[in-house]
Amino acid sequence: MQLRPERPADAPAIASLIAQAFDGHPHSGGTEPAIVRELRAAGALTISLVAVDETGNIVGHIAFSPVTIAGRAGRWYGLGPISVLPALQRAGIGSRLMTDGLARLKALGAEGCVVLGEPAYYGRWGFAVHEGLVYPGVPPEYFMALAFAGGVPRGEVAYHAAFAAQA
Repeated sequence: MQLRPERPADAPAIASLIAQAFDGHPHSGGTEPAIVRELRAAGALTISLVAVDETGNIVGHIAFSPVTIAGRAGRWYGLGPISVLPALQRAGIGSRLMTDGLARLKALGAEGCVVLGEPAYYGRWGFAVHEGLVYPGVPPEYFMALAFAGGVPRGEVAYHAAFAAQA
């Protein structure tokens, strides 16, 4: 398994992978491929990594994009989506993408990262709920942050406008 930054020719395979990974997921509206497409078009995919198997097929993907906190842009990023082919989930691909992606984000000078997701999964990397850092409209226990430098800011988080993309 090789991890590498996405290449322009990877876009269709990434979209297909994301669609397969989120198909039928109870917390998905099916917009994840469109979100990544729109982030890419806006130049807002700060990090977009793929996991490639020994035959050259893309089997995993992770994206990080800028967020604002309390209306201010800074060096905080949002993780997501993260996708692994359904047949290969729970084989460590997502964990490798997470570990490598977070290391790359830190190397860029990021101050931290937020994620909306399952606490038991993302907690393994140190993500935790932080009072005063909020993302409206979701249960607060599923919105977490990980600070790389300094503390966790307070305020309402907004993801890039691409997160409003429709399928």
